[in-house]
Amino acid sequence: MRSVSAIRLNLVVIRSRDIDTSAKFYTLLGLVLHKHRHGHGEEHFATEIDETVFEIYPRTRDVDSTLGTRLGFAVADLDALMEALRDNGTQVISAPKDSPWGRRAVVADPDGHRVELLVRTPGATSTLPATVDVTV
Repeated sequence: MRSVSAIRLNLVVIRSRDIDTSAKFYTLLGLVLHKHRHGHGEEHFATEIDETVFEIYPRTRDVDSTLGTRLGFAVADLDALMEALRDNGTQVISAPKDSPWGRRAVVADPDGHRVELLVRTPGATSTLPATVDVTV
């Protein structure tokens, strides 16, 4: 058996039909995005959250869709953020409510990706173990 506890997520890439509009949405969440281009590759937005790189690339074909990807961000003040998002016309999928994991809401980004926003509250639990053993 091998423990996978040393593995960390280091890259998340989503595709957008309008990367500038998506960048504005994610900036409202508190991300600081910068435009990048690697060599002759596509211009995109990127940021680093702890050790994870988050990138928004252009969606040029239907096969490039990442709409099935659900994102989650821990935030400091969910209610204030939700007010700013509503003022910006963001679609609210699930209004803020208490859950076993903390106070959470779900919104849609400009392309339709579901984005979960969470504030951990005292006593909030995680349903996942700290490490997972797998048989290889």
